[in-house]
Amino acid sequence: MLKIIFFISIFIYQLQVYTQGYKLIDVYSEKDTSNHLIVQFEDIFFERWDTLAQPKFWKKIMTLDPDTCIVNIATTRQFLGYEKTNKWASQTEEEKLRYKDSVRLVHDLHEETKIYITSGKKYFYLIDETIPSISKAVDIFQDLGTDPLYAQAILLIESPGKLNYSNAGAYGPFQLMKSVARAEGLIVNKELDERKDFVKSAYAASSLLNNICVPEAKRILNKLNIEFNESDLWFKFLVLHTYHAGARNVEGLLDQLDQSISGKKLIQWIWQNEWGAFKNASQNYTQVAIAALLCLQDEIYNKCDYIFECNPF
Repeated sequence: MLKIIFFISIFIYQLQVYTQGYKLIDVYSEKDTSNHLIVQFEDIFFERWDTLAQPKFWKKIMTLDPDTCIVNIATTRQFLGYEKTNKWASQTEEEKLRYKDSVRLVHDLHEETKIYITSGKKYFYLIDETIPSISKAVDIFQDLGTDPLYAQAILLIESPGKLNYSNAGAYGPFQLMKSVARAEGLIVNKELDERKDFVKSAYAASSLLNNICVPEAKRILNKLNIEFNESDLWFKFLVLHTYHAGARNVEGLLDQLDQSISGKKLIQWIWQNEWGAFKNASQNYTQVAIAALLCLQDEIYNKCDYIFECNPF
């Protein structure tokens, strides 16, 4: 009888996980006998997000050493070539402008086309070192009823495998601003900054997503009469934009829409448009998230020995 109750409980738990729109896998490595919970993200491939130029560009950046730069078109992240970082950095501003002019000429681009020179960030995106944190966060987010894909994406792109301050003052594994952390009950003062505490930071991020980011994303879409499903991957990307830029900036941006669009088209539109404080870094946020998830998959399939589905649906 106890066994029957146990298996029914497992089934109900798995059904709850499935209906919340995510699946889990358990990856095991014989090298260090470790196993970690990871959120599956098959929809990235089913919906062909992996084929878009922006995620493909950022994946290159994540796997590229910092001594090399990628020459690219700012709006589309179209790859135009490589350049050595030290060579680029040693040029004067006038020489850099002339170089960009020559790139436009060679590729027959409009004179106002913005060219970026982006250096490799392999040193920053420590995907392998982030996996244990992801597994830990997946457990916490599940317990709190928050989609753990959010935790996985945020940990991969915000401060992967390390604790850094952002230029804006965000800190900790989930890169929380002081005001946000305090609003979620964390202590942040001269003597103590609980944003560096992984568990407390995860609880705060989960609460922020559950109580503000997801409801605000839903409110904005309902206001604009855009149909959505919370389990849709594009909706989760919109929530990530809200987490990063704030609901006010996302709402201001989407208020500029001159037609009702949703799904992948809406996220791609977001990548190309600005409003208020929603600028380049905000546009890049989900591009980087997709790229990081693709790098995570490569890491899993290249280094793990077994992959087990945690829920058979």
